[in-house]
Amino acid sequence: MRLSAPIFRLKRRAKQIARQHAIPLHAALDDIARQEGYESWSLLAARAAQARPVADHLSRLDPGDLLLIAARPGHGKTVLALELLAEHLKSGGQGIFFTFEYTEAEARARYVAAGGRESDLNDGLWIDTTDALGADRIVARLSDLPHGSLAVIDYLQLMDQRRDTPPLADQIDSLRRFAMGRGMILIFLSQIDRAFETADKPLPDLSDIRLPNPVDLRLFTKAWFLNKGQSRFEAIH
Repeated sequence: MRLSAPIFRLKRRAKQIARQHAIPLHAALDDIARQEGYESWSLLAARAAQARPVADHLSRLDPGDLLLIAARPGHGKTVLALELLAEHLKSGGQGIFFTFEYTEAEARARYVAAGGRESDLNDGLWIDTTDALGADRIVARLSDLPHGSLAVIDYLQLMDQRRDTPPLADQIDSLRRFAMGRGMILIFLSQIDRAFETADKPLPDLSDIRLPNPVDLRLFTKAWFLNKGQSRFEAIH
């Protein structure tokens, strides 16, 4: 994970805010956490305690992988995906961030906040804010990038909302064949069903992925589930 300042400085900033605005310290800490991309201070602190070097995380991925990063909102899935993208570029690779959630300026800011270099934004990284997110668009953009590039798709369910695109299952199958043929890594951010919040389990799993239409999730090769500072990485068989 990459924070705008070390934990102790963020805590100091929260204490100053609490004094200046006469609010409880826990409220100021949560406000700081949201600025860093986390739902609450407890999530930020838990993630910081469990953080592994990003290069170690990236080493879990292989050319041709389709990775799902799945969580409820505010649990760090975008931060994790952008950390992986930033590390990939630092190692000499190229990549692209497809997002309908952010403007280009917002996407650039999120990338830098996740540890990306400013220079990447002019050399090696592309940001695509298309509202026509689908397999054809992804393949067309990635076809201009070299073998071994990495893409972050924000997010999976948006690919299933347009009537003029093939069924999501067909799109994922097409992207899997493309990724394997070009040795590329595709990272899909994914929503988790709201029902998970009442489930009696610490982390979501494949059964909690929100799918408006059926998709064989075995088309993906790996999955990463996040919740309240905990995470689980697994291969999909």
